[in-house]
Amino acid sequence: MAASGSALALAARLRALDDDTLARLVTQRAVREGGIRDFFDLAEALLDRTSVQSALERLDRGTLALLAVTGELAETSGAPTAEQLSARLELPIAAVRERIGIALDAGLLGTESGRYAPWDAVVEQLRAWPAFGLPAGRDLESSSPPAMLELVSEADVRFIDRGAGDRAFGTLGAVTETLLALRDAPARRLTRGGLALPDARRLAAIAGVDASEVELLLDIAARAGLAVLAGTEWVPTANLGAWLAGSRVDRWAELANGWLGRLPDDLRELLRTRAHAVWGDGLLDYLDWLYPAGGAWIRERAVAAAREAELLGITGAGAPSTAGARLLLDGTAAAAEAMAESFPPEVDKVYLQHDLTVIAPGPLRVDLETRLRGMAEAEARGVASSFRITAVSLTRALVAGETADGLRAFLGTLSLTGIPQPLEYLISDTAARFGTLRVGRLEEATGSYVRSDDGELLRQLAVDQALTPLGLVVTGVHRLTTRFDVGLLYTALLDARYPVVAEDAEGEIIAMRAERRASSGGAPVGDDTAALLISRVRESAADAPEEADRAWLARQLELAIKGKVTVAVTVRLPDDSLAEYVLEPAALAGGRLRARDRRADIERTLPLASIVSVSDA
Repeated sequence: MAASGSALALAARLRALDDDTLARLVTQRAVREGGIRDFFDLAEALLDRTSVQSALERLDRGTLALLAVTGELAETSGAPTAEQLSARLELPIAAVRERIGIALDAGLLGTESGRYAPWDAVVEQLRAWPAFGLPAGRDLESSSPPAMLELVSEADVRFIDRGAGDRAFGTLGAVTETLLALRDAPARRLTRGGLALPDARRLAAIAGVDASEVELLLDIAARAGLAVLAGTEWVPTANLGAWLAGSRVDRWAELANGWLGRLPDDLRELLRTRAHAVWGDGLLDYLDWLYPAGGAWIRERAVAAAREAELLGITGAGAPSTAGARLLLDGTAAAAEAMAESFPPEVDKVYLQHDLTVIAPGPLRVDLETRLRGMAEAEARGVASSFRITAVSLTRALVAGETADGLRAFLGTLSLTGIPQPLEYLISDTAARFGTLRVGRLEEATGSYVRSDDGELLRQLAVDQALTPLGLVVTGVHRLTTRFDVGLLYTALLDARYPVVAEDAEGEIIAMRAERRASSGGAPVGDDTAALLISRVRESAADAPEEADRAWLARQLELAIKGKVTVAVTVRLPDDSLAEYVLEPAALAGGRLRARDRRADIERTLPLASIVSVSDA
């Protein structure tokens, strides 16, 4: 069958798929929508040599062997059934059907009446492999995997667990800080890939990691459904609040489960069989064997998974920890139980210092830390951590509903050293000044205002060099205005350490999150290539089914003419009976097909309106 014949058959198969299945195929094969007008263009794009090779690179040895054998049998004795493939490959029928499903889903295999054959472009590409140092069809079947990996001893596991627990605890803290930082200010992703340097540095400083690790933390968070790339910005998802409310062990379990859930099925199963073995180079050697055309792609995927496993304490020194082994074999709950034994115990008391710092001698109980963060800024993070209480942080707490008495009661109960006098003064002073400096949105024009009954305070704002970029203008004894949005004004005043609050049009105090960017994060924006492409190729059939059918037949015949493909054409005769001709189409013009009849060895001219169907012969 010529390549155009494959395109004819594949186009028909694509046309019969539902939108969801078609979208998965387009996404899996990374088809770009430019230049694709209909199913024939899509079929030809999928059969492009580069596209086929890219798809083959992502198939394991077993599925590749099935494609090679199926192609061989199709040429020698006709397209085989699943049962015939099972006998030929000496595999259970269930395993064969699983591999068939993978090949069908990848758009590499054709099927009709329970028989299967790879498209010609797939057969040709596999045949060309030996010239590029890749295995031939027979080698795909017969090659044996590398030796099993070295098992980990019990003594080694105890050593691994100690280090894994420390790393897991540290990574959990870094991911938490990263997500909280994203909640205040999303991080921009460059078009060419990677984070914008200022955002990478900001997140690295907040999370206490090297800038090179920030993207790994974002990937870990994304795998757990806690962060998402919205357009060109990383933002937290709606799941963040519930995740922060959980215990540290529960939070770690969700991160570990996200890591496990996003592993490709084959890699996950492979790691499960090696849950008590050293991974290292032996694992990479096995993956090179399992994905013979995978090259750098499979190594990069495995190395990334292994790196994140180390950060999460799923492995230590290249071997699974107890928690990691349980995650792979028994599930998330069993893994969390094991990791809990490696996490440091939580504390429920802190030291309040005269310099307004709060020192927690161990991991503060989650509910206590959550409330403390509402009235203090996190500074040092780790097993022991420190916070600083400021006028701005106390103002934020008052906006959120705290009261001066409530702050004193909470801090007094939490502290091992009582409430130092400087902190007592700060709480009283901040509460007294609360609401005296307010910002709001201008109703009569674009921009915002800041107002206060304290004229001296407003005069201070007007001459503050840190606020010069706002261009504050005096518009009354008690009001300044700026052309900038209220969110940016609020953020600038907070950064300048003014106890500012936001108000609505009625003068009621409202909570406002600092805005540290010009654009706003929205809902996740996915790659809409598949949706655009599917909409376009289905468009022609939307309104006039009869015209769409004629256009479909015409495109089939045009492709057959272009590729000099012999096709089976079913024609409705004047007496309403059907006749089938095996034709080599030569031209299509004026609504009529001119073709060579291969059986009768004569030339025929047929009205397009009389043609019922066209299929590859």
